[in-house]
Amino acid sequence: MPGSSRLSVSLRDTFRTQKSSAQGQLLYLNLDVLRNIVFLLFLLRWTRKGFYQLKGRGIGGSVVDVYNYTRKILYGIFLRLPGVRTKVQTQIAESILKLERKLVPTGPGVERTVTLPAEGWPEEQVKAALEKLADMDHTRWEDGRVSGAVYHGGDELLKLQTEAFGKFTVANPIHPDVFPGVRKMEAEIVAMVLSLFNAPEGAAGVTTSGGTESILMACLSARQKAYIERGVTEPEMILPETAHTAFRKAGEYFKIKIHLVACKAPHYKVHVASVSRLINPNTILLVGSAPNFPHGIIDDISGLSRLALRKTLPLHVDCCLGSFLIPLLSKAGFESEPFDFRLKGVTSISCDTHKYGFAPKGNSTVLYRTDDLRKYQYFISADWPGGIYASPSIAGSRPGALIAGCWASLVKQGESGYVDACHKIVGAAKKIESAIREDPALAADLKVVGRPLVSVVAFLSNTIDIYDIADGMSEKGWHLNALQNPPAIHVAVTLPIVAAVDKLIGDLVETVEEVREKERRRIAEGKGRKGAVKGDAAALYGVAGSLPNKSVVVDLAKGFLDTLYKA
Repeated sequence: MPGSSRLSVSLRDTFRTQKSSAQGQLLYLNLDVLRNIVFLLFLLRWTRKGFYQLKGRGIGGSVVDVYNYTRKILYGIFLRLPGVRTKVQTQIAESILKLERKLVPTGPGVERTVTLPAEGWPEEQVKAALEKLADMDHTRWEDGRVSGAVYHGGDELLKLQTEAFGKFTVANPIHPDVFPGVRKMEAEIVAMVLSLFNAPEGAAGVTTSGGTESILMACLSARQKAYIERGVTEPEMILPETAHTAFRKAGEYFKIKIHLVACKAPHYKVHVASVSRLINPNTILLVGSAPNFPHGIIDDISGLSRLALRKTLPLHVDCCLGSFLIPLLSKAGFESEPFDFRLKGVTSISCDTHKYGFAPKGNSTVLYRTDDLRKYQYFISADWPGGIYASPSIAGSRPGALIAGCWASLVKQGESGYVDACHKIVGAAKKIESAIREDPALAADLKVVGRPLVSVVAFLSNTIDIYDIADGMSEKGWHLNALQNPPAIHVAVTLPIVAAVDKLIGDLVETVEEVREKERRRIAEGKGRKGAVKGDAAALYGVAGSLPNKSVVVDLAKGFLDTLYKA
């Protein structure tokens, strides 16, 4: 019947409408639930982050962090304002130009080789050019006037290293079957350094191109271990603020969040309780220095070791600077502190053989308590069309000549040679420290930072401008390291400095008196410190230390790096 048919159609339409409405409501309900779940996860994520922030830094520390961050952002905005930006860029350009004039030689007598010679030079011409390049005007490290930089083992050792270079110039350890001698030497270098640091049975290591690569590899190993074993995808590591900046580089390269822990006066060691508060489920690595670069202070490695064991976390000890001195302090008759694999919580150590091991530059080692830890730093590509590729560290091809030079240095020196060097170097550092603490001409204005036990002595002043002292020593032909936070200077003693230590102390006494006299004259003239004309170190570090946003310093540093590649 027609009426019946129309009723059926109407019922079907109603049913469809209700079904469609129900489906729409269900879809809306599902989307609402999904939205609530996403919001809940978002809330939980940031609540968790907030909890660990407050746990690690406390309310006061978190407020300070927010204040510093806000100050940095606002100052960055200020620096980008049209008038300010133009003025700042002009001053940066002037500073970079001044730096370029200092570093890049100019003048009619300067020869430059910026394209390949049409014909190769005769051997004698090459030798003459090399001699001229070696004799370019420079700070006289040969006379012991440079802090650190050149860890020279003596002319006799240098000749032996040069001979080792000659025998293995073309060697490349990526081909161990082609260069079996290099493979053998590299394995023996690692074994010797492991023994020096009291490694347990089953410990392992690799050689690297320097301390930075050793530190990068230790951080990479810890990151991979945490990812594979615990599923950590947002890794974090905790280090003293004085730890080498290579750890910060590792954080940037490998996307590891960095937590810095203050090393406050009077000890300038990492505060272990602060490290403990910062540990959370994303923590992959704890770090200590033995000693650190700025102040030469050995962190509380025993305390960090106990903490690492309790939290079942890896602990890396950076011994790059201490290298072949710190393991031999006791044998050389000096005070020492526990720092190596004898502490059960220490899982990795970096040691530069090219520092106080006197090996050629480009040599370091990273050591692990177990072979499993070492495997986490390996790179292996099993499906590359070029074949199966396996590399133990960042580099692929590596100079076998450097490995040969390192091996020759280690076996030539032997333990007795390194103990003797430790006695001389640390003895000279103690002499500098004693002069600063006890000589009335220095002790009145200078103060030693902490209690250094190895080769570095850092000092600051609360009464005169420490950077004026740095500039004054520079004028006398010394190249010392200016530090910041707090403003200070350090001397990293090497064998060349040992012979010049009395001259260094004498010049320091003269410089301090000269700076005192300048300040007395400025005060008498009513100018004060602010009216002083600043030298290079005082100008750079004095300004850098006062800036809440370091973008200006970053631009200057980039200009410096660019200048290095100007022919």
